[in-house]
Amino acid sequence: MFKLLVWILFFSLLVSCNNNEEKTLPSITDITESVYSSVTIQPDSLYQAYASVNGILDKNLVEEGDVIKKDAPLIQIINSNPKLNTENAKLSLELAQKNYNGSAAILSSIEDEIKAASLKLSNDSINYCRQENLWDQQIGSKVEFDTKKLAYELSSNALNLLQNKYDRTKDELETQLQQARNNYKTAQIITKDFTINSKINGKVYALYKNTGEIVNTLEPIASVGSATVFVIEMLVDEVDIVKIKKDQKIIITLDAYNGQVFTAKVSKIYPKKDERNQTFMVEALFDKSPEVLYPGLSGEANILIDRKKAVLTIPKQYLIDDSKVKTDNGIIDIVIGLQSMDTVEVISGITKETWIYKPE
Repeated sequence: MFKLLVWILFFSLLVSCNNNEEKTLPSITDITESVYSSVTIQPDSLYQAYASVNGILDKNLVEEGDVIKKDAPLIQIINSNPKLNTENAKLSLELAQKNYNGSAAILSSIEDEIKAASLKLSNDSINYCRQENLWDQQIGSKVEFDTKKLAYELSSNALNLLQNKYDRTKDELETQLQQARNNYKTAQIITKDFTINSKINGKVYALYKNTGEIVNTLEPIASVGSATVFVIEMLVDEVDIVKIKKDQKIIITLDAYNGQVFTAKVSKIYPKKDERNQTFMVEALFDKSPEVLYPGLSGEANILIDRKKAVLTIPKQYLIDDSKVKTDNGIIDIVIGLQSMDTVEVISGITKETWIYKPE
């Protein structure tokens, strides 16, 4: 009798424990699978402007918040050396131009020498021809003939030398002139580098230096981006990135707009993984942008992957090892489909009449 009472008590406790287990039945509901991501808002085409030269900041030509046009000057840097180099290059160019085609051009003097040599050659040629005709008639002396011939040949050589000198000098002066032009253009470019211009139509979001501060090529001096178009930046885990495709719909909430829900679409997927946090950068654009946005606004996003209607689902917290559930028949395997934040689709393994138990 005592043993029978013990067994009855044990069975009652067992039944009581089983009755205390939290259980539920699968339900037929709609399910939407999504990928969660944190959100950061940034202006489109946002970039940091750097100086290409070292110097001192003379003045900021704009203020933070100003809307600007492409090529508009942003910052002026000063450095006396480039200005002096430009002036010297200009003087060298002017001198090269005068030497080449000015009133006191070197070529002009050589041309005058060529004209004189041509006249002398013409005169010596005539004298030589006359003396040659006389010599053919046995008139005159051999010495006179040789003298006229030598004078003619010397004049011819002198003219050839002057013509060669002219061609050589002209080439040298052309080269010097072109080099002077190039040096002047280079100096002008370097001088222009001391004015930092905007690369886009947009807005000035930040100025990092004040008048009188030293500027170098390693530190940004301004931040410029679009004034009207903002990009939604999301970091997606590498486990989920293969599910993301362009034009997928996104549900977004922003901390600055508490309670409001915005929609967007995936616009760009960056293929390179960030090794530091094992994520991929994904960008999206608002379907309808909020009225006011600032760089750095944060929030949350759910990228909608797929949606099914009227499917068998169970709460996600009832899963065991991602593919099993506990039933009256013990722990059994199931095949799952879409997963939302708190529910999962069951493709096979149980029915809507199967009681499942929440694991401890």
